[in-house]
Amino acid sequence: MRCFLLLCWFSLFIGVARAQQAPAAAPAATDAARPAPKRQLQATRISTPPKLDGLLDEAVWQSAPIATNFYELEPTPGPIETHPTEVRVLYDDAAIYVGAIMHDVSQDSILRELSNRDNIGNSDWFGVFFDTYKDHLNGYEFIVSSGGVQLDARQSPTNGEDGSWNAVWDSRTALRGNDWIAEIRIPYSAIRFSKATEQVWGLNFGRQRRSSRQKFFWNEVKPQVDGFVNQWGELTGLRDLKPPLRLSLTPYVSAYVNHYPYNEQGKQNTTTTFNGGADVKWGINESFTLDATLVPDFGQVQSDNQVLNLSPFEVQYNENRGFFTEGTELFNKGGLFYSRRVGAQPLGFGNVGGQLRTGTTGRDGKRQGGEFIVQNPGITRLLNATKVSGRTSKGLGVGIFNAVSNDVYATVQDSTTGQRRDILTQPLSNYNIVVLDQSLKNNSYVSLINTNVTRAGSTYDANVTGGLFRFATKANTYALDGRVMYSRRRGNAFGTTDEIDDQNGYKYYLAFNKISGNFTWGLDHGIESHSYNPNDLGLLFANNNISQSLYANYNIYKPFWKVNKLSTYASASYSRLEQPNLYQDMGLYLGGNTTFTKNFLTTGINLDANPLTRDYFDPRRAPLGKYYVRKPATFGLNGFFSSDYRKKFAWDINYSTRHFAADGDRTGRSSYSLTLGPRYRVSNQLSFVYSIGYAIARNQIGYAGGLDSSLPYDNDFLTRFGGSDGDVLLGRRHVTTFTNTATGTYTFTNRMSFNIRLRHYVSNVHYRDFSRLHPDGLETPEPAYTRNRDNTFNAFNIDAVYSWWFAPGSQVSIVWKNAGASFFEANAATPLYFDNLSNTINTPHNNSVSIKVLYYLDYLALRPRRG
Repeated sequence: MRCFLLLCWFSLFIGVARAQQAPAAAPAATDAARPAPKRQLQATRISTPPKLDGLLDEAVWQSAPIATNFYELEPTPGPIETHPTEVRVLYDDAAIYVGAIMHDVSQDSILRELSNRDNIGNSDWFGVFFDTYKDHLNGYEFIVSSGGVQLDARQSPTNGEDGSWNAVWDSRTALRGNDWIAEIRIPYSAIRFSKATEQVWGLNFGRQRRSSRQKFFWNEVKPQVDGFVNQWGELTGLRDLKPPLRLSLTPYVSAYVNHYPYNEQGKQNTTTTFNGGADVKWGINESFTLDATLVPDFGQVQSDNQVLNLSPFEVQYNENRGFFTEGTELFNKGGLFYSRRVGAQPLGFGNVGGQLRTGTTGRDGKRQGGEFIVQNPGITRLLNATKVSGRTSKGLGVGIFNAVSNDVYATVQDSTTGQRRDILTQPLSNYNIVVLDQSLKNNSYVSLINTNVTRAGSTYDANVTGGLFRFATKANTYALDGRVMYSRRRGNAFGTTDEIDDQNGYKYYLAFNKISGNFTWGLDHGIESHSYNPNDLGLLFANNNISQSLYANYNIYKPFWKVNKLSTYASASYSRLEQPNLYQDMGLYLGGNTTFTKNFLTTGINLDANPLTRDYFDPRRAPLGKYYVRKPATFGLNGFFSSDYRKKFAWDINYSTRHFAADGDRTGRSSYSLTLGPRYRVSNQLSFVYSIGYAIARNQIGYAGGLDSSLPYDNDFLTRFGGSDGDVLLGRRHVTTFTNTATGTYTFTNRMSFNIRLRHYVSNVHYRDFSRLHPDGLETPEPAYTRNRDNTFNAFNIDAVYSWWFAPGSQVSIVWKNAGASFFEANAATPLYFDNLSNTINTPHNNSVSIKVLYYLDYLALRPRRG
């Protein structure tokens, strides 16, 4: 009944929205889905560069043509701005200059919060956008806030707006009366363009008035039109541009002090390390750039958000290493590159314990000790990594990525003699990616991708090749997308003589979509074969899948009734195993989100309903198909509320609930979660954000862990179940999780900041009873199995970072990292939160304090000046 009422309410809401919109929108529906005419602005060549001071008082600025009368995008698409923006563009042989004046009501209306680089915060901003090859797909963004904070990004069909890209450029801002001014200098070394005598670039300017939550663009951007770069105007008047020699070196030195309380004889609690290396950037020609990192140091990146993983799939962590996030839009084509594979945990990390010599008793009755692990590195140190990427004037993008990691060894020691030996856990490895991406007319493209991992020694190598395409109609109304992938692995599993069993696999995907207009829809179909495996350099959670889905979206972009806009969707999906061809799951989904006009409260709701599902992956049995965990029909609801971030105090709420139908005598299966996120901005320099999350899953049925033959009690059940390939032990459990995260930021200037982040995570698993999973999803109770398999996982991290950009591209960073984790089993596990917090605090932690200095050296700035 609850589901029925919610669906009725949602349908009524959409009906009211359509009724409100229909009279005005119907006549202009066709025009609204077409890109606006392209405006043109002429750049002015100068001989003497202006002084970068944010004043725009030189005569050259006054003589340049003006771009003004911006179109509003949010919250009401279409109207011309009330408070004008005036932009001029100059250029010389070294750089392009953009000067902008943003008129306003008063200085109080110009919000100016300071924040970290690439984070605008609660502030006005101005941005310039370049499509230097005018392919309508790929572009550059340079944005500066009214407080002088810089943000840069790349636009691409793969990553959308990729804020991880960083360039070296300069800017100044100033307040003057009721206006604020932005002056930007972008050296040609920061962008790529052709060497044609006369050029026309794609161009747009953007502005945000944060006090009114309005966004404007010089060339109108219509939300009904698919794409962003294809809706930019044109910059003309560019003549005799000569791409410079783009050569820069960013050497670094770093020092670390690490402390961990081993308190063991022969082990130092405190260690120090010193590192040095460099990043090199070389413009091979006007189109292509080589980026290399030599002896990289990633020790200062933010700690991972560790979680307790009860699923059969690995946890996907964010990539925080700058080299692997910056300028990787080509390498991410097709989803074949998961950069965390490079420098990841060694292949044999978890197998060291099985290679230790155990203790023995001699003929004389004396006990001879076995071996123990002294050191087992959890990451693979890279020797170097290199990227070559670019795009020609004909729209051909080429990307080559290569990285080499060294041998990794674990060190073990004999407890009697003290003799040590090394065990190889990762051989010398080479990671390589090659991408060819041809841009076509009408925002279309075709691409070819190859990834390869080659390892020294007798273990296996891996190769994946894929092709993908997108063909859109001339009016940008419909698009056909597709991809085909082939994976190939050859050799033996690491540390064994067993040949890899998934040597060849394939995947294909095909989708047809209506991509523009208020109403959009699409359908797709795909197959991932049972032996498809791109995981040596990519990420795949589950293969052996045939899936198809369809969706429909209806969006209203202009304010009506009491809301600014409305986005809604409905979709359905169905999947089967590929081999054997068996039903897996299906689902129905419905949802939407909106922002209210007066208080700018944003809210969204999502509903889903799934009939009986068969989980073939949770039993951890191969080949798939014989065993599955049945999941009864379920209904889920989740949503969020987010208040207006312009207020000093703001908040976020996320909630979800899921209920399952009764499954025989198993009832009461459900899950709930709630996350509260208050935030307080003390001033334009100091702010705090806190998040507390609580989640509970009741009567969850799932894999309870493997049976251990070394334990007499488990061994009896292991024999009766048919061994490690036989029947499976399932458990009915309650899982309770708390997550607390607190962040404080103080920004001294637009180039200096301090940030501290604390996170405590605890998840407790309590098993109520156990059952035996037979083939075809049949379960029988196992009341005789009484081993306590409860467990509790705690993780605690502190990341404190002081950062100072003392010159363009040059930085000093001081970082303190505190990390500790604990895993308790059986009687040691506790469901009490404060007991877990106390255990976490009292568990030994690793403390690391480091300082790192990078200095950007540009060849163009260092070369001797002539004359």
